[in-house]
Amino acid sequence: MRGILTLAVATVVGLVGQAFAGPTVAHPGGVDNIIITEDNILNSTTVRGYNGGSISRIKGAAQAVAFPIELHNNFGDGMFMYITGRDTSGVPVLLGPDGKYIYPQADGTGVPLEITANIAIPLNGKGQTTTITLPQALISARIYLAHGNLKFYTVKDGNGVSAIVEPSAANPSDPSANIQWGFIEFNYDGTFVFANISFVDFVGIPLGMGITLATGETQTVEGLMSGAVGNICNGLKTQAASDRTIWDRLCTTDTSGQALRVLAPNLYESGQPGQFGGYYDDYINQVWSKYANEDLTINTQNSAGIVACRVSGNQLSCAGDNRAYPKPTIADIWGCNSGPFAIIGSDNDVHRAVVPRLCAAFNRSTLLLNGGNLQPGLPASSYYTVNPTSHYARLVHQYEVNSLGYAFSYDDVNPDGENAAGTVSGNNPTLMKVTVGGWS
Repeated sequence: MRGILTLAVATVVGLVGQAFAGPTVAHPGGVDNIIITEDNILNSTTVRGYNGGSISRIKGAAQAVAFPIELHNNFGDGMFMYITGRDTSGVPVLLGPDGKYIYPQADGTGVPLEITANIAIPLNGKGQTTTITLPQALISARIYLAHGNLKFYTVKDGNGVSAIVEPSAANPSDPSANIQWGFIEFNYDGTFVFANISFVDFVGIPLGMGITLATGETQTVEGLMSGAVGNICNGLKTQAASDRTIWDRLCTTDTSGQALRVLAPNLYESGQPGQFGGYYDDYINQVWSKYANEDLTINTQNSAGIVACRVSGNQLSCAGDNRAYPKPTIADIWGCNSGPFAIIGSDNDVHRAVVPRLCAAFNRSTLLLNGGNLQPGLPASSYYTVNPTSHYARLVHQYEVNSLGYAFSYDDVNPDGENAAGTVSGNNPTLMKVTVGGWS
């Protein structure tokens, strides 16, 4: 995918490398306005999911087991569903209304080609249910729900295989930019399902989900409350006025001012580097100063047990860890996958446990609180209570039912007995239920 991503760089600068006053306004464009990144390309090597929840391969023994999905429409008329993923051979596909997989074919020009096959599955009206069936296993999959028609494209990837270009939440000139939409991620290998509601990159149309297993067990994540997108945008506008930051720019509206979606700070920062300025600088320095004089204790919640960390030579080092941690930047904190929070193949179990717990503590701003010298240790009620912090994550959890659903990539780091991740999983599922517009 290097060739495609390189071509997109100039477009990114032209489209989103500008400062907006207030919310971002969507102005949908055409194929020339498409930005292809790792967030909106599905090729034969894509693996989606967070923190070990994804399934990287399909169990061949169970690849033909059908799986029903019920969609409850609590939003309104004009709703459509799209399902993307990789089939049992790892090839990108979309599910058609007839229950069969559609294999898009790129023309090899390097220009994204719109998929004109019938891939939009219309939902029945408000208050009604629509049922579809996956004919077999599907990995790295997404269920898109949209108020209107989304546009999907295909282009050949670096291996010459047709990939699927999905709508981009970050690009205000994407061809689908003026549509309100969202998705649920899932993996189904034929016998086991894992699904999550993720707001790691953005908040879109309110979705909820649940599964029923063959044993009769049910699991439910009710997701965002009805009206959450507008409420989160209002909260970010208030926060921007309070601390004179750019929180309100995370919101994307149509030209009438209707809130469509809210970008997570990591996604906004990737297209608008430096816009948050030195927002976290003083906090980072205070953390380094504090833990130069006392231990930061990390509960790895695995066989490594409790490890002590201490700042020395401007780096945080932890007992038994194979690498030390330099000071993070704000982009490192928002993304949790760069700088000191990048995990490489040679990292040991201690390092792989410290990274998510340390980055979660920065996102939630708990490192300087009383009791913050043990991570994770403080309850969820202590998260996001001091500045600087991720007010995006704070507001997302405020407008989630039961505060369940990832607001950043390590939101499943919690003290034992707590859970904020928003996942469902189990063997031999007999049904997945998805609601749009609020749970019922």
